[in-house]
Amino acid sequence: MRTLTLSIDGSDVTVPEGATLLEACKKAHVDTPTFCWAENLTPVNVCRICVVEVEGARTLAPACSRKAEAGMKVLTDSERVRHSRKVVLELLGSSVDMSLAKDFAPLRQRYGADPKRLAGETVAQPVKIDNDQFVRDYSKCMLCYKCVEACGTDAQNTFAIAVAGRGFEASIATEHQASLGDSACVFCGNCVGVCPTGALMFKTEFDLREAGKWDESRQTVTDTICPYCGVGCTLTLRVQDNAIVRVTSPSDSSVTGGHLCVKGRFGLGFVGGRKP
Repeated sequence: MRTLTLSIDGSDVTVPEGATLLEACKKAHVDTPTFCWAENLTPVNVCRICVVEVEGARTLAPACSRKAEAGMKVLTDSERVRHSRKVVLELLGSSVDMSLAKDFAPLRQRYGADPKRLAGETVAQPVKIDNDQFVRDYSKCMLCYKCVEACGTDAQNTFAIAVAGRGFEASIATEHQASLGDSACVFCGNCVGVCPTGALMFKTEFDLREAGKWDESRQTVTDTICPYCGVGCTLTLRVQDNAIVRVTSPSDSSVTGGHLCVKGRFGLGFVGGRKP
């Protein structure tokens, strides 16, 4: 494989041809924040938290999708980059409930972001509970497109959801705003698996959080193999009080790529006599 060398924060890094700047940053052990990027999804460049400064470029470049070029000089922590990331965090925090986005609070502190200085306000809307598998709380949705990508060609190829509307009216929606049961949704839960903010959540987790009983300090995480067919998908079981409360799959799994079918993700209710 052909390689190329570029500079990341003054240090030379050699990466395979076709690698992104984010991959180059990872190889250089540079911590580059992301929200809308996932290793098992196609980059869509919407959150802009991963932007870096490329010498000679007019605008900041999204590291998740910009291809590395030989001789590039990239700065990941310049004043321009830090200011941009700070504003992105403030815009998100002023308009979306990011309380369950695990990386948000550390990043806000890292970049000195203060969402309260902006006039935005989280859009209050009722949680959508129309099935026994997962709930939708769009007040936490940052429109990262991850769920849309997972429902599309990156995983499920169902195309049950998309971004509808424009500007402040934009939202994740089914065709004609139909309920999930009346849409093309097959309840695989791959959208839930990639959601970074808790806008999509297992019904069991939601119920435990509502009751004030969700406690990760009491939970164990175990990898096992799905019992339903011969594909051999790896399941990561999160268990609390002897009950499965969430099922995921490692994104680096050579079998699943982090994605599961409805049985693997939601069909383990026979274990312990309780729905996962």
